[in-house]
Amino acid sequence: MNYIKHLNAVFQQFSKDSRLNPSHVSLYMALFQYWNMNRFPKSFLVDREETMSFSKIGSRTTYHRCMTNLNDWKYIVYLPSHNRFKGSRIMMPIFGTTDEQVVDQHETSAGPAVVSYININKQNKTENKLSRESRPKNELVVIEFFKKSNWSPTEGIKFYNHYQGVGWKVGGISAIEDWQATARNWMLKAKELKEETGFVGSSNKKPKVDYLKISTDKNYGEPL
Repeated sequence: MNYIKHLNAVFQQFSKDSRLNPSHVSLYMALFQYWNMNRFPKSFLVDREETMSFSKIGSRTTYHRCMTNLNDWKYIVYLPSHNRFKGSRIMMPIFGTTDEQVVDQHETSAGPAVVSYININKQNKTENKLSRESRPKNELVVIEFFKKSNWSPTEGIKFYNHYQGVGWKVGGISAIEDWQATARNWMLKAKELKEETGFVGSSNKKPKVDYLKISTDKNYGEPL
């Protein structure tokens, strides 16, 4: 895939499309970066919080609206996930000149072509095996992963024991495709649940201290 030709064709199309606003463009470029980092697979998973951070979109409503728009306008293929531990799947149609089969064409004759996703499921299975692991080799691998993410080993053990007990399935039904992505989601949820207490599970975090607390027993005859 020639990403230079792809980006040139995409930006040319952006300039003609009056429906787009800066949030659409920013989100598309964030998704392109994910695609690039994963070496341009047929499809890939994205985490909502990370993608919002990459694209500088602060509103979940804006994020979902732009995702839906880009899908409807055939800039991406968006398969949303309703599971909080599993990211949404994205496919990036190839724009620009290509020798591959064309399945869709924009109204203008010079517009970009979208590449067919024939047998996409079979290709995804092969790529997933090569690019990610559905489960860790052992508990030590999980602990090391959590430590590198500045989380305590205890949180890693909790994560490992939980999913080991349910056969590395989400909700007891869907098999986990990428345990590291699931672990990152676990960290996000654990942080949200524990922030109110002042502990967020990180190995280098300390409890919140109220430095403005005033003692009523202070002796005002002593020097400051």
